Amino acid sequence: MSHVVEKSQRRSETSSSCTRPVNEAAVGNIPSDCTSDPQYPNHWSRIRGYIREPAAEFLGTMILVIFGCGGNCQVGLSSNTAVSATPKGDFLSLNFGWAVGIALGVLVSGGVSGGHINPAVTLAFASFRDFPWRKVPYYILAQLLGALCGGGIIYANYYHAISTYEGGSSIRTISGTGDLFATYAADYMTSVSCFFSEFLASAMLIIPILAATDKRNGPIPVWLVPATVFMALLGIGLALGMETGFAINPARDLGPRILTAMVGYGKDVFTFRNQYWLWCPIFGPILGMQAGGLVYDLLIYTGSESIVNKSYVPNCMRASEI
Repeated sequence: MSHVVEKSQRRSETSSSCTRPVNEAAVGNIPSDCTSDPQYPNHWSRIRGYIREPAAEFLGTMILVIFGCGGNCQVGLSSNTAVSATPKGDFLSLNFGWAVGIALGVLVSGGVSGGHINPAVTLAFASFRDFPWRKVPYYILAQLLGALCGGGIIYANYYHAISTYEGGSSIRTISGTGDLFATYAADYMTSVSCFFSEFLASAMLIIPILAATDKRNGPIPVWLVPATVFMALLGIGLALGMETGFAINPARDLGPRILTAMVGYGKDVFTFRNQYWLWCPIFGPILGMQAGGLVYDLLIYTGSESIVNKSYVPNCMRASEI
C-alpha cells in the first residue's frame, strides 16, 4: 500500500512541476510585434486579404488578354513576310488562343473570386445569382485594369513586329494592327447586325457558364468549369466570330482599346462607326448575357437565388397558411 502512495505522490509532484508557471523575469516580455496572427502573418498578407477578390479578377482578365491578343498578334503579324518567313497560325489557332486564355484565367481566379473575368458575367451573376451588387463596381474596375495591362504587355512584346508590319515605329493604324487588340466589325455589317452578333454570342457564353455552376443540373467537378468555358468560347469563335471578332467581354475590348489610344492609334479607336466601342462590344455582351441568363433560368434553373424563382408571397403569409 505504501508503494502505491509513494507512486501517486511522485506523479502529483511531476504534474505540479509540469504546470509550474514560467519565470517571466527569466524569459522576458515578448514584444507585441513578434506575435503572429495565423490569418495575417505579415502586413502584406493583411492587405492582400482586403483586395484578394479584385486582385484575382485583375490577374485572370490579364491572362485572358495576354493569350487572346497574343494569339491575334502572332497570327496577324506573321502574315507579313517582313515579320515572318511563313505564317504562324490561322483563324483556328487564333480561336484557340482566346479559349486557352479564358480557361486559364478562370482556373487562376475561380477559387477566389468566382472567375468572372468579364463585366457582363459579373452583372449576370448579380441579376440572377444573388452576387452582391456592392462588389460589382470594383470587380469591373479590376477586370478593366487587367485587360489594359494584358494589352500593354502584348503590345510591348510585339512592338518591333508591329512597327515592321506598319512600316515604321511612328505609324499606327486600325486597319493595320489596331484590330489585333480591340474588335472592329466587318465593313459589310449593319449596325443592327453588329449588335445582334455580339448579343447572340454573349448569350451563348453565359448559358453554359450557368449550367456548369448549377448544382441542381448534374453538377460537374469544379476543375471541369475551366474546360467548359474553353469549349464554349472556342465554339463561339468558330461559329460566330467572323463578323465582329466576338468581343463578348466589355473589359477585353475596352482595356486594349484604351491601350491603343494611348500608344498612337488616335481617337479613331473611339469614333469608329459612331462610337461602335460603346454600343456593340459593351452593351451587346451585357444585354446578351442578361437575356441568356433569363432564358436559362426560365427553362432550367430552380434555385431561389434567381429573380425568376422569387416567391410573390411574403414569408409571414406563407407561415400563417401553414
